[in-house]
Amino acid sequence: METQKVVLVTGVSRAEGLGFETARQLGSAGFKVIISARDLVKAVRLSTLLQNENLDVVPLELDILSDLSVQNGAWEIENRFAQLDVLVNNAGGFYDEGGTALTQTFDYTQEALETNLFGTWRVIKAFVPLLEKSNSGVIVNVSSGAGSFKDPDFGLVAMTDVTAYGISKLALNGLTVKLANELKTKGILVNAVCPGFTATYAGTEAWGARPVEDGAKGIVWAATLPKNGPTGGFFRDGKPIEW
Repeated sequence: METQKVVLVTGVSRAEGLGFETARQLGSAGFKVIISARDLVKAVRLSTLLQNENLDVVPLELDILSDLSVQNGAWEIENRFAQLDVLVNNAGGFYDEGGTALTQTFDYTQEALETNLFGTWRVIKAFVPLLEKSNSGVIVNVSSGAGSFKDPDFGLVAMTDVTAYGISKLALNGLTVKLANELKTKGILVNAVCPGFTATYAGTEAWGARPVEDGAKGIVWAATLPKNGPTGGFFRDGKPIEW
């Protein structure tokens, strides 16, 4: 009998968010899902909502900006589940619409980098030992077309603002490539995924945002790749995006 796979989804603090919907879809696919947030109360409340849908979901307190919190989270998962099969780095933010390279502050930009790049990097370094215990480890970095040069609508060339966010996601995409090369020999796949412009906040549908269910599907696709699947890529809806 195949052992149930364990997945950690970070940054799950809102029922309207991508992380929550990703957790729901992975739970429906048969995973044991760990959802984490800085605020344990929020993680508990959201896990209860998914448990009420008969999904196998547990909460975890995890602040990706804290070495101690991340290490404690890794210890807890190791003690309870022995290993981790999939890590979905969903935690992020700082979409600075209107912020240009000359107008955005360094304080804001540093916060964006600390969260979108270094926070994710911290989590990966802590959880790789648990992913190595899986026979099919997978890392999914939730990125954005804002971090690509070629995205025709939201890319670095197409948009003159969204500077801090775009640069932080550009760096995350670079980290994805470096990690994919380093972890290839360990059998761990590492890919970046752009969920597209999704309606995670009320009113964004009027701006052309698509349902959050559609955005989450691409993340789930990358999280459930087979052992011989692609690594070091950048995808949206299961299709490659030009860097």
